[in-house]
Amino acid sequence: MKAESFSPRRLLQSMTLGTAVSVAVALLATAASVAPADALAATAKTHQAAKKAASASSAKKKTVKTASAKSANVASDDAPKASRKRATLASNVRGHHGAVRKVAFQPRRPTVGQAFGLHDTPDALALRSSVAYVVDQNTGEPLFDKNSHAVVPIASISKLMTAMVVLDSKAPMTDQLEVTDEDRDYEKGTGSRLSVGSVLSREDMLHIALMASENRAAAALSRYYPGGRPAFIAAMNAKAKALGMNDTHFENSTGLSSSNVSSARDLVKMVNAAYQYPLIRQFSTDRTYDVYTGKRNLVYNSTNALIRGNGSWDIGLQKTGFINEAGECLVMQATIHGRPMVMVLLDSFGKYSRFADAARLRNWLDAGGGERLTAANTANGGT
Repeated sequence: MKAESFSPRRLLQSMTLGTAVSVAVALLATAASVAPADALAATAKTHQAAKKAASASSAKKKTVKTASAKSANVASDDAPKASRKRATLASNVRGHHGAVRKVAFQPRRPTVGQAFGLHDTPDALALRSSVAYVVDQNTGEPLFDKNSHAVVPIASISKLMTAMVVLDSKAPMTDQLEVTDEDRDYEKGTGSRLSVGSVLSREDMLHIALMASENRAAAALSRYYPGGRPAFIAAMNAKAKALGMNDTHFENSTGLSSSNVSSARDLVKMVNAAYQYPLIRQFSTDRTYDVYTGKRNLVYNSTNALIRGNGSWDIGLQKTGFINEAGECLVMQATIHGRPMVMVLLDSFGKYSRFADAARLRNWLDAGGGERLTAANTANGGT
């Protein structure tokens, strides 16, 4: 059924100015492709505008000590989410003057899913993710479905498609690629441990892009593609079309653009396709990896807490993602009680909530949830 057109005016009138601006940006960004934009409009129409945000401003908190946001083991898509404004204040304590740094944290902008009311969808497990979809990998049978048709930004989940396009090109994995200014993130302003001038093999670039979500590595991979970045993005979208991912559109190889959108149902197709590549399975599930950039040695760790954990999960492929518009995202192939599953969690609220949601789903499946799903979740679930 053709989706009715979505009225930005109705959505913007029901929200505070700050929220309205962020949603308008997300809507403009996702208009890059007709089919995904129509699907995003359908999501917005199905889930009416979110409730009015509370207008009371939060009290400002003063601190005299600021925790460093740097971490050698955390990828840029998992960096702190709140923006920071710094001010230096003069103080007089017992006649002594000194400088006190005050750091004010601003609340994170709402995700597209929050703006469209996807978080208002109830589910039996009280998940923090507004989109959750679990499928038996062998049979394709849906076992849990919450908003699986919703089209939302997918952040660094995009790197699975990036990896497939790189490997499909058959370019030598030993080729040396150099990071340049063109690989910097000028859209979101995220940092990277790969400084300009760093040189890595194509294989190492792919490894840290998948395991540690290294954005400059993913950007360099697309730039070195035959025909450059435009040809690479065209190949990403062509591959998505070939896989039947009709709700999906890509604008870049990193996922930092909110115009990289998809649905949980499409992402199951992408995970199944990526699972056919042994290197993607290996690189995405490694816990740690060392690289030499030509300047220094760097140690990267997985962005997935389930990979870094106690080994209780049997994960065959995974990818995390985050940008403000997408929320916390996770896709993975995992075997539960000898049964291979594909799990998709999108737009989760809270840095570790996606991993907690995965554990809730696994516990639910352990308890036989797959047999009693349908009545509880189909009525409340997919859109």
